[in-house]
Amino acid sequence: MELYFLGTGSGVPSKERNVSSLALNMLQERQATWLFDCGEATQHQILQTNIRPRRIDTIFITHLHGDHIYGLPGFLSSRSFQGGDTPLTIYGPRGLKEYIDISLSISGTRLKYPVFVEEVEDGILFEDDGIIVSAIQLDHGMNSFGYIIQEKDKIGELLTDKLKEKGIKPGPLYHQIKQQPETLLPDGERINREDYVGPNKPGRKVAILGDTRYIPELVERVKCADVLVHEATFAGDQAAMAHDYFHSTTVQAAELAYQAQVGCLLLNHISSRYQGEQHEQLEAEAKEIFQNSTIVYDFFKYEILPH
Repeated sequence: MELYFLGTGSGVPSKERNVSSLALNMLQERQATWLFDCGEATQHQILQTNIRPRRIDTIFITHLHGDHIYGLPGFLSSRSFQGGDTPLTIYGPRGLKEYIDISLSISGTRLKYPVFVEEVEDGILFEDDGIIVSAIQLDHGMNSFGYIIQEKDKIGELLTDKLKEKGIKPGPLYHQIKQQPETLLPDGERINREDYVGPNKPGRKVAILGDTRYIPELVERVKCADVLVHEATFAGDQAAMAHDYFHSTTVQAAELAYQAQVGCLLLNHISSRYQGEQHEQLEAEAKEIFQNSTIVYDFFKYEILPH
C-alpha cells in the first residue's frame, strides 16, 4: 500500500505544485489503484508516474471546488482512450453526478466502460472481506469530506512448531488449518484454528481529509491512523485567516495528529504564497507539535507498511 501525491498545491497551480490529487496504490492488496480528487492536469501528472489509468477503479472526490474536480472529465475520457474498459466507481458530494453527466454530454464524450457515481453522506460507504471505507463530514463552507480506509485485521501467523509437536507434518493441511475455523485431521480428530495461530495482525488505517477548518472533534475518527493526510493551506500564525477561508494551518493539523496519536502526518494543499525555503519553515512549526510531520510535494511517495 503506497500513497502517491500527484498535486499538493491549493487553489491554482504553481510552478512547484499542481492542484489537488493523490493516488493510493493497492496493487498487491486489491490489484487496483484508488484516486483521491482529480484537479486540473491530474492526467498530465499521471504521465510522469508508473500509474496505469486503467488500474484506477475507484475515485473519491472530497468536494466540488474546481481545483479538486476540473481534471475529472479529461481523465475519464483518457482512461477510455488508453484501454480502460472495466467499471469505475466515483464517490463524492451531492452534485457530482450532475457535473460528470453534463461535462461528458456537452463534450460529446462516450466512454467504453460504465461509470457509477455514488453521492455520499457521513458514514460507511462500503465494506468487503478486507476493508471498510467511510466518509467524514468536514467544515469547508460547502459539502466537503474526508475518507477513512480501514483494513480488517488479518489472521496471525501459523504456529508451525506447535503443529509439528502434535505430529502434523508440513503440507497442504497447514494451509487448510489456517483458512478455516475448524479442521478435521486424517485420524478423525478435530482441531481449532485459534489454538494454532498467533495474534491477529492489525489492519492499516489511512485517513485522507479534504479541505477543512480545524475540527478538534475529528480526533476519534482518525484515532491511531497509520497515516493522516491533512491540508495545511496556511502557516501557524494565520489561524484567523484560515478560519475565514475555511482552511487549516500547519499547527492545527499537527495538533490533530498529536491528539489522535497517528503514526505519520502528511501535509498537503499548500498555498502558493509559500515558496522554496518557506516549506521548511512550515514543516518545522508542525514538527514542534507532532514530530513525524512532513510537508509533501508533487510525486512524493509514502509506503504504508503492514503491521
